[in-house]
Amino acid sequence: MLIANRLLKPVCGMYGRNILTGRQRYVTAPMTFEIALVLGIITLAVVLFVSERLSIDTVAILIMVLFMLTGILTPAEGFAGFSNPATITVAAMFVVSSAIFKSGALNSIGIGLTRIGRKNYLLCLLALMVIAGTLSAFINDTAVVALLMPVVIQVSHDIHVSPSKLLMPLSFGALLGGVCTLIGTSTNILVSGIAEVQGEKPLQMFEFTSAGIWFLLVGIVYMFFVGRHLLPNRKLVTDLTEDFNLGHYLTEVVLQPDSPAVGEPLKTLGLVQNLDVFVMQVTRRKHKLEVSPSLILQANDVLKVRCGVEKLKMLKQEKGIKLKSERKVQDDDLHLHDSKLYEAIVTPNSYMEGKSLKELDFRAANHGASVLAIRHRDEIVNEKPSHIKLSAGDVLLIAANQHQAEKLRKNDDLLIISQTERSPFNYSKIIPVMIISVGVVMTAATNMMPIALSALAGVVLLILFRCIRADEVYKAIDWKVIFMLAGVLSMGAALEKTGAAKLLADFLIAGVGDYGPHALLSVFFFITFMTTNFMSNNATAALLAPIAIVAAHEMGVSARPFLMAVAYGASLSFMTPMGYQTNTMIYGPGNYRFSDYLKVGTPLNLLFWLLASLILPYFFPF
Repeated sequence: MLIANRLLKPVCGMYGRNILTGRQRYVTAPMTFEIALVLGIITLAVVLFVSERLSIDTVAILIMVLFMLTGILTPAEGFAGFSNPATITVAAMFVVSSAIFKSGALNSIGIGLTRIGRKNYLLCLLALMVIAGTLSAFINDTAVVALLMPVVIQVSHDIHVSPSKLLMPLSFGALLGGVCTLIGTSTNILVSGIAEVQGEKPLQMFEFTSAGIWFLLVGIVYMFFVGRHLLPNRKLVTDLTEDFNLGHYLTEVVLQPDSPAVGEPLKTLGLVQNLDVFVMQVTRRKHKLEVSPSLILQANDVLKVRCGVEKLKMLKQEKGIKLKSERKVQDDDLHLHDSKLYEAIVTPNSYMEGKSLKELDFRAANHGASVLAIRHRDEIVNEKPSHIKLSAGDVLLIAANQHQAEKLRKNDDLLIISQTERSPFNYSKIIPVMIISVGVVMTAATNMMPIALSALAGVVLLILFRCIRADEVYKAIDWKVIFMLAGVLSMGAALEKTGAAKLLADFLIAGVGDYGPHALLSVFFFITFMTTNFMSNNATAALLAPIAIVAAHEMGVSARPFLMAVAYGASLSFMTPMGYQTNTMIYGPGNYRFSDYLKVGTPLNLLFWLLASLILPYFFPF
C-alpha cells in the first residue's frame, strides 16, 4: 500500500490560483491507494446505477459491503447508515403517509379535481400542479402521484383530452412541491443526515421553503405558458383492445373425450403451456365456471380462448379439440363472467422488477387474474407477455373478476389506474391521523424534538390510536428505499474518511474557484441535476453532498448554499423517465417516449439552473 501511495502521489497533483492572493498554489490533496480504491468502487456503482442491471438497493448494499471488505470502512461505519436519522425519518414518514391515505382524508381532493377538469383543461392543469405540489410538500411524492393518477386519467377521458397532456404536469408538480420542505422528499432528509454526520447543522423543516416556492411557481408558470405546448398529444383511447394492439381472434374450443387435457388442471393444458393461448372462459353443461389454474377439465368442456392468427392455425391441428367459428376480439368480449379489464402499473422498487410473469406465477398468485398484454417502454407486447422481464413503469392489461381485482388492489407492487375505487371516509381515523401528522410537522419545525424522533413518535401514536395496524406499518415502508439509503450513506462516509471528497472538491475549485463561490455553486447545481437525470437522485445526493461540504470549507465559506444546491438539484429531475420515480410511473400510462421528457424537461432544467444560480446565494448567503 505504501509503494502504491508513492507511485500515485507524484502524478496526481495540480495547481490552482489562490482566490484571495492570486498566487499559484497546490490545491489538490495527494492521491492515495485508499482514495483510488474508493473512486474505483464509486465508479463501479455509477455504472451499475446507470445500466440498471441490478436494482438500486442491491447496488447500494453491494458498495457498502465492498467498502467494508476492502477495509475502507469498519463494520460499525459501514452499517451506520441503518441507524442514521435520515433512514429512520424516511421509514417513519412512509407510515405517516400511508395512514393519511388509508383514512380517506384526501378523497375530496380527487373529487374536486374531477369537477375542475370537467370545466376547463387549462384550469385543470393549473389546479393539478398546485394540488400535487402542496400535497408533496408534506407527503411522499410517489404516493401523491399514485393517488392522483387514476383521477387524472378519468378526467382526461371525461374532457376528451389525452392523458399525455396531464400526467407529466402531475409528476412535475409533485417534484416541485417536494423541494419545499424537509420531509417533501427522501433526498432532502438524506442531505440533512449527511450534513449532520459531517458536523454541519441539520437542515430545518421549512428551511427549503423560501427558495422551494420560487421553483414551484416558476415551474407552474413554465408548464402553463410553454410546457403544455411541448407536451405530446397522444391518441385518446376508448377501446383497450385497440390501445394494446390485441388484433386477436376469439374461438370456442370443445374438448373431445380423447383429448389428453381431460382430467388435467387448466394450468397444464397444452394450449396454455405450448401455445401461450389465453383461456377467457370455461363452460360446462351450460354453466360458466370460474377460470383458475387448478380447474380440472372434463370432456365436452367449452373453452373460450383468445389467440393470434398463427396460433389459430396451430389450434386446428391440436389433437382432441374441436374449433367453432372465430372472430376478432372486441373490448366487450373481455368483460366476461364478472370479468373486467384493468390497467395496472408496476410500481418503482417493486419486487416484480426484473422478473417475468411466468417466474412470478402471476395467474396462480392472483387467483386466476390474467395479463393480456404489456406496454413495455415504447412497445406493446401481446405475444407471450408472460416471458417479458418487467420494469418499473410497465403497464399491464389485466382481465380479472371482482374478487381478483380486490386482491390486485392490495398488491403494493401494482397500482391499478383504471376501474379504481376510492378508500371510504373513515371519520374515526381522519381526525386523529390529521392531528398526529400536523403534530409531527410542527414539533420538528419548532425544534421541540429532532425530526427522526418526531416522526417515530407519530408512528407509535398512529398505532396506539388504531389509525394503522402494526402489520400495515411494515407493509407501508418501502424497504428497498430504506436499504438503498443505508447503502448510499456509506459512499459519503468513505469519501470523507479517505480524503477523496477533498481531492474532488479541490479539483472543482481549481477549475472554477477563480470565479468565486457563486460560480462553484452554479457548477454544483448543474452537475447534480445532470447526474440525477441518469442515476438515482438519492445516490447522486449521497455522492455530491460530502464533496460540497468540503469544497465550501476549502473556500472558507458557508456550506449551506452548496448543500441546498445539491438537495434541490437532485430532486429537480425532468429530462428523463428514469430521473425520478414519479417520471417512471407516468411513462407507460401517458404513452410517452424518451424524447418527450427531453423536449419538455430540458428547457425547464436549464431555467432552474439559472434560477438557482441567482436565488440560492440570496436565501442562503455564503
